[in-house]
Amino acid sequence: MNDTQKLQWLYDIESIKQLKARYCAFADENYDPDGISSLFTDDGVWDGGPFGRHEGRAAIRTFFSEVSKSITFVDHYATNPLIEVAGDHATGRWDLWAPIVKQPEDIACWIMGKYRERYVRVDDLWMFELLALDVTALSPYDEGFARQRFLEMR
Repeated sequence: MNDTQKLQWLYDIESIKQLKARYCAFADENYDPDGISSLFTDDGVWDGGPFGRHEGRAAIRTFFSEVSKSITFVDHYATNPLIEVAGDHATGRWDLWAPIVKQPEDIACWIMGKYRERYVRVDDLWMFELLALDVTALSPYDEGFARQRFLEMR
């Protein structure tokens, strides 16, 4: 890679990190449906495993307009990014750790997982083509993931 290519590579990776940070910020602001859906391509996919799969910006927006009724608090920590850029396409892997409060029982929980993501550059802006979450634990705070790895989803 020459110096220009290296700078572009660094710029692309930092832009994708900023995309992820915006996603987490919108999620932590009561799952702002307009904000979150604006980060996806028109035909983008959000696949939350036990939380469902939603295809297309409109479906993603509709899903997130309801999420804050069942998850009334969340604070996302997305760490350890591994981002591979190839032209106008990229892939990413992140670790997730987040405290949440789940309704209707008002249960404090921990959620952990691995994000698998695909990004595409659209008009010099990186967007999500796919955001998939592989949940590795959704555990009540008072029990912990050693005693109860997965809380029953309702």
